[in-house]
Amino acid sequence: MKLVSFRTESGKAGNGGQGFGAVEDGMVVDLTAHFAGRATGLRGLLAAGLLDEARRAVADAPRRTLDSVALLPVIPDPDKIVCVGLNYRDHVAETGRTVTENPALFARFAGSQVAHGQPMVRPRVSDRFDYEGELAVVIGKEGRHVTEAQALSHVAGYACYNEGSVRDWQLHTSQFLPGKTFAGTGAFGPWLVTADEIPDPAALTLETRLNGEVVQRTTTDLMITPVPRLIAYISTILPLLPGDVIVSGTPGGVGAKRNPPLWMRPGDTVEVEISRIGVLRNPVVAEE
Repeated sequence: MKLVSFRTESGKAGNGGQGFGAVEDGMVVDLTAHFAGRATGLRGLLAAGLLDEARRAVADAPRRTLDSVALLPVIPDPDKIVCVGLNYRDHVAETGRTVTENPALFARFAGSQVAHGQPMVRPRVSDRFDYEGELAVVIGKEGRHVTEAQALSHVAGYACYNEGSVRDWQLHTSQFLPGKTFAGTGAFGPWLVTADEIPDPAALTLETRLNGEVVQRTTTDLMITPVPRLIAYISTILPLLPGDVIVSGTPGGVGAKRNPPLWMRPGDTVEVEISRIGVLRNPVVAEE
């Protein structure tokens, strides 16, 4: 099942015009009314353990055309977004760093995200705006000290992520955060594909394209720290909650390490495609 968050122009979908539902046969199955009073948004649906009911409700829920809604980031309001740096050996090599025993983690904030089809925003203070295609893991069940063997049972599903990075700000200090969470720089979508359709997150192909040209390509079995270990490691630090997002790292080929560097510029179109999930596509604009 493909799950989306969206907003309607009429404002009748639910909370301030925001709704959620499933994508089926090119239509949005609007589940907002069915779960009124029990779940506000996809995060609420997951927290209430209503995913199986959502599958059953799809048959009778009203439908909307995809072009009648504005998609939102898959989870618009996660409690936390934990990003993983340097999780593919080719990316480690191109940065001149060394593989670490434990994953390099940093945070993003929800306000830095845009949805499929929305513009990614190059900040006015930099022209070094880089693409990073990544697999996003969305947590479906709360867990603390989750074992690797249990980890995938805590996953609701997977989505595409473009972890747009403002490279000069990223390198202001040894801390990555300043370049990783500018407003409108991270894209998350187009939907969440539920975990029952992707039993093995290490069996996917990821490709990033800039203006149609392939700039990154990998398979997720090449992650240094695979998804189950990421979940185990992060859940040891603090509880993972339904709707939390783990952005699992980008492969080699980033624009900053090309000669000459290849930056995203206003007017560009960037795509992240992951097999069995779909294509996340965004135009690039300059900050007004």
